[in-house]
Amino acid sequence: MTNDKPTGKDYVGSDDLYADVQRTMQLCAEMNSGYHTEAEVRDCLREITRSDVPDTVRVFPPLNINYGPGVRFGNDCFLNFGCTLLAIGGITIEDNVFIGPHCVLATEYHPENPETRHTLLTKPIVVKRNAWLGADVKVLAGVTIGENAIVAAGSVVTKDVPDNMVVAGSPAKVIRPIDPNKND
Repeated sequence: MTNDKPTGKDYVGSDDLYADVQRTMQLCAEMNSGYHTEAEVRDCLREITRSDVPDTVRVFPPLNINYGPGVRFGNDCFLNFGCTLLAIGGITIEDNVFIGPHCVLATEYHPENPETRHTLLTKPIVVKRNAWLGADVKVLAGVTIGENAIVAAGSVVTKDVPDNMVVAGSPAKVIRPIDPNKND
């Protein structure tokens, strides 16, 4: 008898991808255990992402990443405690981005059809320059957060956010343009 249904491994992808995911999870566990200076965290991120991480990047662990080579950091970004990056589809965090505590950026999703649900699908996420994600924001696959945009705490972002806008809610909707004179 043949089993034509997908197995748990089928949706993960190639053995090389699976090995990279396991490697990333191990390196993140090491980074997240014990205290590390900012410089040591950046060194860990360089090893995790296999890329240059600017000296101006600040991350407060714990940080969970499932696929390090899919993450790119710009200059002067900050990620607060407890963020999760599901990055097989690719996550770009541009210059001067603030990401609040417990945010999730998920480039991965599954088809609705139960027959193919074990298939892993991906779309990249881009967080553009000067964007700010409040605490507990969730950003779904394929979304671009526009330049200077603010995503209010607790929002679930399912569609692109225009430049210079404040969005909030679940799903997130445009609330208003950024007020350059507001300093509170």
